Amino acid sequence: MRIPQLLFSWRLAFLLPILAMFGCGSGSSIGSPVLSGNISATGNALVAQYNITPFQANVTAWVEFGTDTTYGLQTPVTLPTTAPQQRVSILVAGMKPNTTYHMRAHLGAVDGETWVGPDQTFKTGAIPSSAGTPPGIVVTRPAPGLEPANGVEVFNGVGGPTALLAFVTDIDGNIIWYYNPGNGSSITPMRLMDNGHFLLGVGDLREIDLAGNTVRSVTTDQVNQSLQANGYSFTISAFHHDVIVLPNGHWIALANYTVPYSNLPGYPGVTQVLGDALIDIDSNGNVAWAWSAFDHMDVNIHPIFFPDWTHSNAIIYTPDGNLLVSMRHQGWIIKIDYANGSGGGDILWKLGYQGDFMIASGDDSDWFFAQHYPTIESVNGSVMTMSIMDNGDLRVGPGGAGECSSNCYSRAIIFQVDESTNLASLLWQDSPGLFSAWGGSIGTLSNGDVEFDLCDQIIPSATPASQIMEVTQTATPQTVWQLNLLGANAYRAFRIPSLYPGISWRK
Repeated sequence: MRIPQLLFSWRLAFLLPILAMFGCGSGSSIGSPVLSGNISATGNALVAQYNITPFQANVTAWVEFGTDTTYGLQTPVTLPTTAPQQRVSILVAGMKPNTTYHMRAHLGAVDGETWVGPDQTFKTGAIPSSAGTPPGIVVTRPAPGLEPANGVEVFNGVGGPTALLAFVTDIDGNIIWYYNPGNGSSITPMRLMDNGHFLLGVGDLREIDLAGNTVRSVTTDQVNQSLQANGYSFTISAFHHDVIVLPNGHWIALANYTVPYSNLPGYPGVTQVLGDALIDIDSNGNVAWAWSAFDHMDVNIHPIFFPDWTHSNAIIYTPDGNLLVSMRHQGWIIKIDYANGSGGGDILWKLGYQGDFMIASGDDSDWFFAQHYPTIESVNGSVMTMSIMDNGDLRVGPGGAGECSSNCYSRAIIFQVDESTNLASLLWQDSPGLFSAWGGSIGTLSNGDVEFDLCDQIIPSATPASQIMEVTQTATPQTVWQLNLLGANAYRAFRIPSLYPGISWRK
């Protein structure tokens, strides 16, 4: 490939060396260039690396790219260089397979001077078979005239060992990024970090860049050594379901372990009870704080699927410095006294059926059951608005009996929770007549629509395996956009503005 060069307007003292790079002027007497740029492939067939060497310090850079010279997509602006001729490498991601893309670089100096480089091209490759077999993807827009929200769709899935489980699509369902952890693990979760990397649970906790290079990994062995060194009474068996990044850079992960109990009511003999822990891990891999459900909850309360007792699936850091945990097998979202790492771990409240809140309607069937992926949409004083994927396993009916054996359905819901009055109100719901027994995610989009993921369709039977819907947040929701996934389950599927924090891509 020809190595392209960048040409910009700048002070005359630097102009002749730059012209020499293009064969202009007396290049032989000037020597090697002091400003250069080239594009190279990475280990990901859909990601390019754009390398730029500015001739001076305090220069920022970014790249725009697209399938023609109108471009349309862009990367974020880099931090300023700190030395002359310091190479800047930008990973360009968000491209379809086997497609030629146009790119050009933009540079800016602290005194306001800017440069725009020449157009150059890069052709992506095919998604390699080693990455896994992509699922079938079908996108429809059932409501003509209604436009879906901007952004890209992130999928982290559960499937067979040969399936592609971590990928991102554009709004039309084209895969534009992928990752295979290489150990046959399902991927739960997958989160875009503020630094532009992805944080994944793939057996270990793993931070990767957009090219798929591992930046940091934390294993259960590391955590167990730190738990023991810090005097905790337990060690963990595995990470599972969720890990989040705190404002101070720590990671908090869900983990679990078993404790044997003898002759529990209804369970004679020894029962190995599986329960959850929360592990706060600092930037050096050390445990800064830890919490165990066995220390704070009653093992005799187990509405469903015991001895998998708590089976938590999501963590939220709250604006007051505490934690929310979605405990699927308890049917509760609990608030834990974390106090930014200084809390004692007490359970401040339990939200859900037979918890600490009243339901405003008086109808217990309005509660969520076996829920996934609560998301805080807003906080106003003591009032929190929260979207929740209500799977509905063993839903309690108006008469108080579990009715799911004859009336199974899942819902996308938005709750208002008043912590000062312990009153919960169902503000909005969409019940599309389907039942997804596990998995799923939900969130409000930039245009006010709600997107939710029916991870595993059991009613009707599992064709498609997963169904992701964007619907209007109205009394009678209309489906604006729908993606059906065949061949793998989307444990979570959710919209983000782009593959780069702080950048929004339009359709």
